[in-house]
Parts: sequence; structure tokens; C-alpha cells
Amino acid sequence: MTSPYSDDPVPGAPPGGLPPHSVNGARPKPAGTALGGAPPTGGAPPAGVDRATGVDRAADADRATGGARRPDLAPGGPSRGPAGGNVLWAFAPWIVFAAVAGPSTWELAAVAGLVTSLLLNGPDVLRGRPKVLEIVGILFFAVVCVLALVLDRDDLLWLETYAQVIANGVVAVAALGSLAFVPFTEQYARESTPPAVWRTAAFKRTNRVLTAMWGGIFAVIALLGLLALHVSSGTDWLNWVIPVALLVAGVKVTRWYPEQVRARAVRQRLH
Repeated sequence: MTSPYSDDPVPGAPPGGLPPHSVNGARPKPAGTALGGAPPTGGAPPAGVDRATGVDRAADADRATGGARRPDLAPGGPSRGPAGGNVLWAFAPWIVFAAVAGPSTWELAAVAGLVTSLLLNGPDVLRGRPKVLEIVGILFFAVVCVLALVLDRDDLLWLETYAQVIANGVVAVAALGSLAFVPFTEQYARESTPPAVWRTAAFKRTNRVLTAMWGGIFAVIALLGLLALHVSSGTDWLNWVIPVALLVAGVKVTRWYPEQVRARAVRQRLH
């Protein structure tokens, strides 16, 4: 899946394809539109174009909500890193860590998480385009690896016990903390969105909602993991079934919510 903004349908696109655009990335004018955007005299304006002003209201709403968010329109093109423009890849190292971590395998899980972070996020960091979850992931797994090397096993019992809870809690804190600055999902959305969209209210609101949602999901998963350490039954539900269901729901909402925002904006513009 691409970022929440990169796969929005483009109004006027032919089935299975994208409309052609000029070298500078501008959308072509609707068929029958005269130079300057006004419809030709004596003819009906194309659908979605205001008869009086010649403004393409659908395209205007599309730009306001990121509907034109295509990697080829972003400055410099999309990020070439595996994680570039794809917010869900940001969670890959943490998911790898959670899948591998256990009472006797948390050191291996930390190494696996660090390697995954470097492979997926290293290119963005080297290009000077790091994102909050990328930096937090690399630092977290590096610190855990160092602790495993320099401390005795007896001194690491707390980490062995709470490794997964701590990891999920760190993701939640990083995600929710980014709301005070730039929501972490916005960092990915910008890679596949024209700069003109970045300051729109719909773009910012959508990213704040998605960032808060993901922060809440990982906070709940951390609490479930903590609860699982203090109960004798139902641990599979607390450690796996419910967390996986929450992650799947989060993915679906990440795909669905921006589409709803865009569709609502288009309806408002057309009426």
C-alpha cells in the first residue's frame, strides 16, 4: 500500500490509467476549455466547471484534499527508499521485533528490528530526509542491542520481560508526541503530495486524525501486552489476536478515511 494520499483517484482519469500531464506536472485542461480556463463561447462547460468563472470545481477540491497526490507530481519525485511515501512500512521494524521477541529471543528480535530499520529507512536518513518513526526505531533497536552486549543477563530481566510492551509504548509515545510538531503520517504524505496541498486544512486534519489513531492503537497494544503478563489465561488473545485485529483495522481506516475526506470536499465544492 502507498501512503494515505498516493492512490487517490484522479478526476477525469481514463479507466485503468492516469490523465496525461505536461512536463511541469500540471493537469491538462478539461476538453472544450478555452485558454485561461474559461469555457468556449456558445458551448456548455465541461462537467464540474463553473459556467460563470470557468473554474474546475472538482479539480479545485481534489487539489485541496490531496486528490492529485501522485508521486510524480511531488518535488523531486517520490522517495526511492523502500519506506518512502508509505506510512505502513514505518511499522515494519516494530512488527518484526514483536514477532521474534520472546523470553529467550529478544536479543535476536532487537538485531532483526535494527537490520530492518536500517534497510528500510537508511536511504531516507542518508538523503537527509529522516522521519520521526525511522529515527526512533533505529535508536531504540540500537540501544537494546548495546544493552544486550554490555549488561549481564540478571540485569536485563526487566527488558526480557517487558521488551514488547516497551516497544509498543515507544511507538505510541513517538506517534502521539509528533502531534505537537508534525504528525508522523504527514511526513510520509508529503512525499507523494504537491506542496500546495501541505497547508490545506483538510490535509492537516486528515493527518492529525490518522496519527492520533495509530498512536492510540499502539498504546492499546502496549496495555494489552502488559495485561497479558499478569493473567494466566487468554494471553494469545491479548498478545496476538486483538493486536492483529487492531492493526488490520488501522490499515483499513488509513485507506478509507482520506477517501471520505476528499469525497466530502468534492461534494461541497460542487454544491
